[in-house]
Amino acid sequence: MPIYEYRCCECQKRNTFLVLTPSRAPQECRYCRSTNLERIMSRFASPKSEEARMETLADPSRFGDLDENDPKSMARFMKKMGEEMGEDLGDDFDEALEEMEGSEPESADSEVD
Repeated sequence: MPIYEYRCCECQKRNTFLVLTPSRAPQECRYCRSTNLERIMSRFASPKSEEARMETLADPSRFGDLDENDPKSMARFMKKMGEEMGEDLGDDFDEALEEMEGSEPESADSEVD
C-alpha cells in the first residue's frame, strides 16, 4: 500500500499520507500547514500470529526491569508493548511517553496520605 510518512520541519509532527501517484506528493503539513516537509522512513510490519504476540507479551522475563513507580520504566515498557503489537498509537501517545521518560520517579516523601 502506498502510504508515506513525512516529518514537518516546522512543527516536527509526523504526517501520514496515502500517495497513489508519486508525482502527487503531499503539499503541506496537516497540523501547521507548512510546506516544508521531509520524507521519513516508515515502520514496517512483520507478520506474526496473534498467538505468538500474546506469548511474547506474557513472557515474565519482559517484566524484569519494570518499576511501576518509575515513569521512565513504565514508558519504556509501554513502547515495547506497542512495538510488539505492531500498532502505531499516534503522535499524541508518543509525546506522552516522551514526557513520562523525562519525568522523575516519585519518592515516598512526596506521597500524600
